[in-house]
Parts: sequence; C-alpha cells; structure tokens
Amino acid sequence: MRGKEKKLIFIDFEFSMPDGRGPKGFFPEIIEVGLVCVESAKTSQYSSYVKPRVFKRLSRRCRSFLSIKQENVDSGITLTALVKHLSNFNNDGSNIVVTWGNMDMKVLKQNCDRAGLTFPFSGEFIDLSMEYKRFFGDRNQTGLWKAVQEYGKDGVGNHHKALDDAMTTYHIYQLVEKDKRYLDKAEPTTIGDRIDLAKLQDLLVQ
Repeated sequence: MRGKEKKLIFIDFEFSMPDGRGPKGFFPEIIEVGLVCVESAKTSQYSSYVKPRVFKRLSRRCRSFLSIKQENVDSGITLTALVKHLSNFNNDGSNIVVTWGNMDMKVLKQNCDRAGLTFPFSGEFIDLSMEYKRFFGDRNQTGLWKAVQEYGKDGVGNHHKALDDAMTTYHIYQLVEKDKRYLDKAEPTTIGDRIDLAKLQDLLVQ
C-alpha cells in the first residue's frame, strides 16, 4: 500500500460562500476543518470551526447549505491557530495529505498567502477524486458521497460536515487501496488458461 511507512492525513474543509456575487473582493475562507490522521495503524481525529478573518458574517446561502450558524464560527479558532495546529501534523514532509478534490489545498494556500502565514504542509499530496477517476476509468470526476455509494457503502455522518467528509475520504482510500492490492496479486492469464491444449493436440493429429 502506498504510504505504508508515511503518516496519512485526510483533510476536509468547509468554506464560506457568498449570496450572489457577494461583497467586493470576496474569496472563500475556511470556516470548518475535519482531519483524520493515520500513523502506525493508529487513528486520531481533529475538528473545529474557524473564524473568517476578512468576511466575518456568513451569508444566508452559506448558513443554509452547510448548516453552520454564525455563532459556530464566532466561537471557532483563528486561521493562525488552525495553521499552527495543522503544522503539528506535518512530519517533516514524511506524510501524505489526502483530499477529495483539489480545492481544499488551494483555499488553504490562498488563505495562508493573504494572511501572511506559512503553508503548514510539505510532502506528498493526493487528490483522491482523480485517483478514483483514473482507477475506474470514469470520464468525469465523481462526488465524494456518490463514490462511496458506488462501493455499496454509506458515507460517514452528514455530508458537508468537515470531519464526516474527512472520515468518508479515508474509507474510500482504504477501499481503493484494497482493490489495487487485489489487482496487483492477480496473475495474468496465460495462453494455456484460454485454450484447451488437449483439444488443440487432437486437432493437430487429425
């Protein structure tokens, strides 16, 4: 399994979103984090709401779509505290950060750049949605919960809840890696598997 000796970090963020175009200069800010860390077969979890640094009031659309209340983020940690906490999971680059889609790391980097903070991760990054797409030969990228349902499983908890989505990403990772190991062990068929050689010999004698 890839990353066997490395720390695996599964992350999901929820972002703020505007009503319509939103205020001038609007950009998505992290308002919730969910993280599952797997190291030496031990699993730990972390979740928290995060205070928006620039656009402090959540839009009606954001509150409705994500079921996050204004008081949730008002009592959350700061972006600075979030980045510091995430850096504690970074293992000098000897880790793999796994997300579903590429937006989580893009928004984290954008938020760090705008706040003058150092990006907390180094090492390898995996967009599991692209891995899933390549593995199954899908033409289009598949949504997180649709992907787990295609495996005949249910997502963990509630969709668009950061920790639940991070845990669901972890479960899909395990399922895909299990399938990869199965395919790696499967021996390719030989011509003898496909043709009855005894019958072929009889035909040649005739």
